[in-house]
Amino acid sequence: MTTPTRISYGVLAGTIVLVGVLHLGAPLLAVLFSYFALQKLLVLTRSKWLALILFIVVAATIAYVAGHFTRVAVRALPEIAENSIPSVIAWAQSRQIELPFTDLESLQAMLVDSLKDEAHSLANFARNTTTALVFALIGIVCAASLLFKAEIDPYRHAHANQNNLYSALSDEIARRFRDFYRCFATVMGAQITISLINTVLTALFVLSFQLPHAPLVIAVTFICGLLPIVGNLVSNTIIVFLAFTISVRMALFALVFLIVIHKLEYFLNSKIIGDRIRNPVWLTLIGLIIGERLMGIPGMILAPVVLNYLRVDLSKVEVGAPPPPVALL
Repeated sequence: MTTPTRISYGVLAGTIVLVGVLHLGAPLLAVLFSYFALQKLLVLTRSKWLALILFIVVAATIAYVAGHFTRVAVRALPEIAENSIPSVIAWAQSRQIELPFTDLESLQAMLVDSLKDEAHSLANFARNTTTALVFALIGIVCAASLLFKAEIDPYRHAHANQNNLYSALSDEIARRFRDFYRCFATVMGAQITISLINTVLTALFVLSFQLPHAPLVIAVTFICGLLPIVGNLVSNTIIVFLAFTISVRMALFALVFLIVIHKLEYFLNSKIIGDRIRNPVWLTLIGLIIGERLMGIPGMILAPVVLNYLRVDLSKVEVGAPPPPVALL
């Protein structure tokens, strides 16, 4: 193994460690997801500029839909609360459950008091959300620039010595990150399968109970499903909110159904992604748990990618005659 190769492995490992320590999982995923989408659009359009324009349109559409649902929720929540609170109180009283509120006014007073107590946490949440959005935009810009020029050393012809360490190191680092991206693309291929399964199950529920905006909800479910775990949380929130517009009982039923689907997706992630990256289910599950502990939701998304990268790269190293397989236990 040459010196540039050893250094390039250290750069990749150091990057992953820094992503975890500095909580930069969101911008890294923004780069990876955006570049993945741009590459798929490039295959369809065969034009980098057209792929970039379509990507911007899709991203803007998703942002508009998210904003639209947020505005609708803010406007509809008071009416939903006013219509549903009597049913909730009656249901609780019939089961001798004591609630911290007795009507809409007491609920509003309780929420105001809670918001006052959590004002500092809400401020931190708002600041962190704004920072994440800015980082996501930076990640999208980075992905777009990578689409047009992905070389680390684009001016190597200007070097006095063409066979120099910087150019050799740039090539090796590019190989490491290219292989890492390919592992991400492999995991994303499995995630598309998971999203399709989740979308079909959700569509059956939405159409069976005739929830409003069914076509839009199904489309949003598929798009959000491309984001492991967090995507389902977003789409589930939307579906529960729409079920609330029908009745409290429908909302509770939707919540139970979606919790089951959410747990199913956890094992689907382990099984389907594990098969795609050729790792056993238990190892993928352990990777998901460790990733979540270290980096939260971004860690759960990156864990299968890191496992796949380790398997692919370590399998290239020859260690002599192959030993007989050994079981863990």
